[in-house]
Amino acid sequence: MVTGAVRVLRAAVLPLALIGLTALAGVVLGRVYAGGLLTWLVIGAAVGSVLVSVAARRLPSWLVAPVSVAAMAGWTLWSLRLAATRAELPGGLLEVTADAARNGIPRLLTAMIPVEPTPDTVLVPVVAAWLAGLAGAEVALRTGRVLLGYLPAAGLYAAALYVVGPNAEPAVGSTLAFVAVAALGLATPTRSAPGGGDPTAELTPRVRAAVRLRLATSAALGVALVVGLVALLGPVVAEQVDGRPVDPRRYVEPPQVQTLDENPLIRISGWALHPEQKLLDVSTERPDAPPEADAAAETARSTRIRLAVLSDYDGVTWRVGATYRNAGRILPAATTARDSTVQTVRQRISVAELSGRLLPAVATPREVSGARVAYDPASGTLIRPEGLTPGLRYTVTSAEERPDSNLLATANVPAGDEVARVLRVADGVPDPMRRLATQLAEENGAPFARASAIEQFLGEHYRVVADAPSGHAYPNLGFFLFGPRNGGGQEGTSEQFAAAFAVLGRLSGLPTRVVVGFRTSGQGPVLAGDAYAWPEVLFDGLGWVSFDPLPRPNDEPRPVEEDFRPTPEDPPPSEAPAPTAEPSASPEPVAAADAPPGPDGVSAPVLVAGGSGGLLLVVGALLLTLLAMRRSLTRSRLVRGDPGQRIAGAWREVTDALRLAGKPVGDDLAATEVAGHARQALADARADRIGGGAPANAPAGGAVAADASGPAVDELAALLNQVGFAPGAATPDQAGRAAEVATAYVATLRAARPWWRRLLWSVHPTPLRRARRSPR
Repeated sequence: MVTGAVRVLRAAVLPLALIGLTALAGVVLGRVYAGGLLTWLVIGAAVGSVLVSVAARRLPSWLVAPVSVAAMAGWTLWSLRLAATRAELPGGLLEVTADAARNGIPRLLTAMIPVEPTPDTVLVPVVAAWLAGLAGAEVALRTGRVLLGYLPAAGLYAAALYVVGPNAEPAVGSTLAFVAVAALGLATPTRSAPGGGDPTAELTPRVRAAVRLRLATSAALGVALVVGLVALLGPVVAEQVDGRPVDPRRYVEPPQVQTLDENPLIRISGWALHPEQKLLDVSTERPDAPPEADAAAETARSTRIRLAVLSDYDGVTWRVGATYRNAGRILPAATTARDSTVQTVRQRISVAELSGRLLPAVATPREVSGARVAYDPASGTLIRPEGLTPGLRYTVTSAEERPDSNLLATANVPAGDEVARVLRVADGVPDPMRRLATQLAEENGAPFARASAIEQFLGEHYRVVADAPSGHAYPNLGFFLFGPRNGGGQEGTSEQFAAAFAVLGRLSGLPTRVVVGFRTSGQGPVLAGDAYAWPEVLFDGLGWVSFDPLPRPNDEPRPVEEDFRPTPEDPPPSEAPAPTAEPSASPEPVAAADAPPGPDGVSAPVLVAGGSGGLLLVVGALLLTLLAMRRSLTRSRLVRGDPGQRIAGAWREVTDALRLAGKPVGDDLAATEVAGHARQALADARADRIGGGAPANAPAGGAVAADASGPAVDELAALLNQVGFAPGAATPDQAGRAAEVATAYVATLRAARPWWRRLLWSVHPTPLRRARRSPR
């Protein structure tokens, strides 16, 4: 009886050791997961795979694998359903399984730590654990090769350590447990001689001695080999104890935003032209709001829903520049600024016609359910890697933070490498813009005073118009800030207001960024007209603080010239200082006494002066008329009409600019050939400008745009071909992008011309004559 129990115990040691070795891989991997669900699922896979092999030992070896795989499929499907239910993910089991099978490995390696156990993050560990247990059990139990049977479990354990990388504490305890379990399995004999005695007892003394000598020699060689390996590899392993493991996540590209989402600022003008388009449905709750009347006021006040945070600016385009990591429902908690009030905001959002991957949410999201998301902790923004679809519903809980306004007046702004990204000013800033920033900074010393001065200046001097063309490159902002009011300058959408604030702020030493989102009451539909952009400034200890440079309703803006006039590079002759030297003693000129008087006694000099003045007035009126007509032509091309007409108008702006630059193109050239001609014309103009003795930074206002004009003109040519071959397929966003490309190219090409040609550029009548001949 005792002998039978001992045999059963000995037979159970090796299967238990294989289960323990496989389960320890789940313990190691579970350290980077939220909760203990993954660890228990891996332990279940280890137990199931080994027990199936033990129960099927009497079956043929070729039949064990199909039986075990069938059992693995059942356990895996149950695990995926459990993970999907815990994560509150929508969709049927088949849909969830197919998605997890397609994206399991990349999502596991791009997931944010701690990883939430979802179907796509538990599928690979569960399947790998089952297969490792199956392979180890078959080799160790069926063939008796225990060390070889340990290899699958050891490989799984090493893979778990690699996936964890530097994202958890060293796995010293689990590694020691792994070695102890492996040694226990090796030390326990699984087979014995018949009768339980010495297997060499029935051999002759001579043979028995030879067998024992061979066994002793093999044992001695084994011990020597182990000691040698320890002596050789021990120091190498010891040196790596304090080393930082490699993180495999750096080799896997995280989820990316689409081109449409990289710069959503250009979508503002398109949305402004279609204000009734329904983008979202929102229902907002504030559990922390005061009760009764105060709660109603809290709900009724304006709510800002963020779509994107733009931190990078190269003088042409504001970009997101975020690194998104797959995240679960619970998002990493950000550090709350001191002396700030945090209020919980819970929103149920239903997507209508909003496109792209960016997922709207109130700042700063803490929990998301109903959609699988990726998260960027630096900006606190979300994306849905699969893209938004009409009817998508999700719930997001955010921690809305409000800084103490009493501390803003004395708060400083951070500096150094940590905020260099949001302080960077790209080359090519127009001189008037730099002088305006200097003037506002000199009059206001404290950072908050500087930011408030920029906010007030923009709000008092500029007008919001819905049909302003999109664009926030240096030339666009220069025209917005200093362009003639009767020619389309000094007006724009929130795109220009927010971008101008951010650039002027950085020129004043303020770390700034631009946020694109929606301003609503928090209840009901969110329309395209609710979309707008606003700037934010980073203050020490208070975090990012929002500003609103838009003018107040019904306020008539004052002319910019009342408070700021760009200083001309060369002072006019009337402002030249009077000479201080003593006049010479030359005789005074004698007036001509016989000069005939003009009619009615008016002298000839008065007549000449009057005639010259009248002629100058006529010429000036003619030039102003031409300027107004040219501005009106440009606006009608870039703003009016359907998207296809606006793209064609942007193309005509580029071809007219080439003609004005002396580089006309024939009507027989294809759009791509014209784009190549445009790139060459700009390169030639810049080379002539530099070669002609002009300072290298003369056309600084368009330097950045010039560098990017080549691919941008190619993009405009592609849009024109799309209009020609697929009429009606162009979108308002594409039309806005075409207007931005054309405006930047024309401004850059004009800036590369000599000064006297730049003066004639805006009043040259050639585009007007060609517009009359061309069909609209």
